Amino acid sequence: MGRGRAKAKQTKVARELKYNTPSTDLERLQRELAGEKPAHDPIHDEAAWDEYDDGYAQR
Repeated sequence: MGRGRAKAKQTKVARELKYNTPSTDLERLQRELAGEKPAHDPIHDEAAWDEYDDGYAQR
C-alpha cells in the first residue's frame, strides 16, 4: 500500500491542530501551576477504583 492515506490523515490532523484551538480552562491551569491538589482526584481515589475490582481475586 502507498503512503497516500496515512499522509492525508496526518495532514488533516495537523490542519485541525493549527486552526481549531480547544478552549483552555485558565483557572485549572493556574491551580495546576501553583501546585494545588484538585478537589477530586480520580486516579488516587480508591472508591473510584472499586468498580475495577477483579472478580477472580481471592477475597
